[in-house]
Amino acid sequence: MTKRRGNNEGSLTLRRDGRWEASISVGNGKRRRYYAKTRAEAARKLNEAIRARADRLPLLTDRLTAGAYLTAWLVGTKSTLRPGTWERYRQYIELHAIPAIGAVPLAKLAPQHLESLYASRLDIGLSPTTVGHLHAVLHRAFGEATRRGQMIRNVVDLVTRPRATRREMMALSPKQARTLLDAAQGDRFEALYVLALSSGMREGELLALRWADVNLDAAAIQVRATLRRTPAGFVFSEPKTSRSRRQIALTGLAVAALRSHRARQLEERLRCPYWQDDTLVFATAIGSPIEATNLIRRSFYPLLKRAGLPRSRFHDLRHSAASLLLGQNVNVKIVSEMLGHSQVHITMDLYQHVTPHMQRQAVDALDAVLSSG
Repeated sequence: MTKRRGNNEGSLTLRRDGRWEASISVGNGKRRRYYAKTRAEAARKLNEAIRARADRLPLLTDRLTAGAYLTAWLVGTKSTLRPGTWERYRQYIELHAIPAIGAVPLAKLAPQHLESLYASRLDIGLSPTTVGHLHAVLHRAFGEATRRGQMIRNVVDLVTRPRATRREMMALSPKQARTLLDAAQGDRFEALYVLALSSGMREGELLALRWADVNLDAAAIQVRATLRRTPAGFVFSEPKTSRSRRQIALTGLAVAALRSHRARQLEERLRCPYWQDDTLVFATAIGSPIEATNLIRRSFYPLLKRAGLPRSRFHDLRHSAASLLLGQNVNVKIVSEMLGHSQVHITMDLYQHVTPHMQRQAVDALDAVLSSG
């Protein structure tokens, strides 16, 4: 007994051995066949295959592995994601997911496979936060498979996400910040450190900054791009969010540091006949984009050592800028705008350690008003 469903819709057939067979054309005169004990199960497999074929994804079979699906999904999402985001997805999938669960048939992927994956990643030293990010990427990937009928349900929903741990930030005190800038005087990247501490810009935003975005007369800069290193080379891309595209007012200290930096850079360009990009504010000795890891290892860590400060992340300069501003009772909304946070509550959550000081200033001010007479 065969039921035809029209051209390109496949067919369902009851075989002599009692099993149901679903068949679909895959082009070039070839067909893909699926077998099931019941007609309903065979029809489900056929419908999944039709949807996958329409979406140009690998057809679901017991031989389609999680690894093959994830690889195809990565290819399909590349044009829809920011380059930096796609690169992180690729690393999570190729370095962690595929080696552990890649050989498992997609249709047979179970919670215990993911639980084992997460446990193994934690055992090799990945933080719960990183494993949580891996969990989120897999949830997105297999969610797409579920919506397209390639999985019955998203198996990631059945697994508890590893609890993320918030990394302790190391914000500099006002005295430590001044010590750092004193140590940076005369450094080739003095202006970069001044700008990082006074503007709260992200590392990628600083390294992507161009002179066309800097208005020293108006004491302001425009944040329009971020720089990221990928396997294909340096990539200048849009900032993290729409709020990240912003204007930041410059301190007098930053303006002076940038003027000196520009004069020094002009001298370097005259001495180097192979200068690559004269638009970058911060560049290497030959005018090329700066590799962030080189900046940290060759300049930032030695600077911390000269200043007698504990080793910290470059990103902590951004935290320091925010803490210093909030410590001076600057409105949290203004600080949030300077940092480029998408929501004010993000700023408040990150810097809640400064809140008690701000509350005490507010209470003291109110007490002065109510007690005056």
